Amino acid sequence: MRLIARLLVPAVLLWAAPAQARIDGISGTSFDLVASTGNISTGDGNAVHVWGYGVNGQAMQYPGPTLIVNQGDLLTINLTNQLPEPVSIVFPGQSGVVATGGAPGPITREAPPNGTVSYTFTASQPGTYQYHSGSHADLQVEMGLVGALIVRPAGFDAMMPAAYGHADSRYDHEYLFLLTEMDSRLHELVQDGRIAEVDTTGYFPVYWFLNGRTAPDTMADAFSPLLPSQPYNSLPRMRPGERLLMRVVAAGRDMHPFHHHGNHALMIARDGRLLSSADGAGADLAQTDFTVQAVPGSTYDLIFEWTGKGLGWDIYGHSASDACLAHEDCTVHGKAIPVDLPSDLQLTFGGHYSGSPFLGALGQLPPGEGGMNMNGGLFFMWHSHNEKEMTNYDIFPGGMMAMLIIEPPWVDIDGMPHH
Repeated sequence: MRLIARLLVPAVLLWAAPAQARIDGISGTSFDLVASTGNISTGDGNAVHVWGYGVNGQAMQYPGPTLIVNQGDLLTINLTNQLPEPVSIVFPGQSGVVATGGAPGPITREAPPNGTVSYTFTASQPGTYQYHSGSHADLQVEMGLVGALIVRPAGFDAMMPAAYGHADSRYDHEYLFLLTEMDSRLHELVQDGRIAEVDTTGYFPVYWFLNGRTAPDTMADAFSPLLPSQPYNSLPRMRPGERLLMRVVAAGRDMHPFHHHGNHALMIARDGRLLSSADGAGADLAQTDFTVQAVPGSTYDLIFEWTGKGLGWDIYGHSASDACLAHEDCTVHGKAIPVDLPSDLQLTFGGHYSGSPFLGALGQLPPGEGGMNMNGGLFFMWHSHNEKEMTNYDIFPGGMMAMLIIEPPWVDIDGMPHH
């Protein structure tokens, strides 16, 4: 019953939750972070002891706060350590990082227990990056000391956003997909104070996360009070004809093939660099794929689009006399879906079935069925293509899985304009 309850609560929240069209995070040029202990929830009703970065004065979170800054900013990150061993932060993709205070470490200066260390650098290149501990990294990154860093380009226009300042990187909505995994046995040893017994050579993860949550919690509202240490959700939404920017961060130690149903995506950047042959050429070396082969330590920026073109039928269920919508495939305007739909008595209804196969349409449903898709949106599963990574400790469905919702053109998504 506990598992059923955990499955139902996020489903209800999905129906009522506001959209997340911009990435949640904190902005500024100076950040005071604290490394401390806490617990997170998993979709099977379990709790896992973790270490995490949090904003000074607030509890830790998993992953750490997403830092959203501007190109050219001189950044200062102050780290206070409340953990039992030295902790640090490294910033892959950033140059000229200067560490002060603390004590020397194997990669950078560290904050000893109850100590502090500071890092300064200029965010010289726009893009998607990660930050993580550079101390005892095989344990500390596994324990949760990781987060995302997003650098907006110089002259960033929030009304016509472009991730890298070039038209090829323009988008209507952006979403973060930070991929991690966990071996809960290691976390139990740390919780029991047996860090010396931790052996990461036998690493065997049993949980897989999107933005610090396992499915179905990935789709619950951001900043849900049910998940106080896991504030970020993963519920991408868009309308036909729009451009959705996927910021994929491979923050764990395993490779994750992240698959996005509905269409191929165009990879425009990797590791915070536009896939360009020359300055000003845009993303002329971009490539399309149906799965992001997320290599540990790498980041990827992809543009996903969906219009319904190529399906061979009118996704709106129009008649030939209806007006053709701006993003409708007018070559098949008024063409019926080319299958005979079964009767209601032959169907099993999911909670998010609108009663109609057409975008923006609602149909009759038996009493007590449906009701969680009031806009008549189309749902596509986005998930790891390693099937075991769609489980929570062998319980399916779960793990690294979320849903993309294609909303009708007239639906407002967090006040974002429809270009």
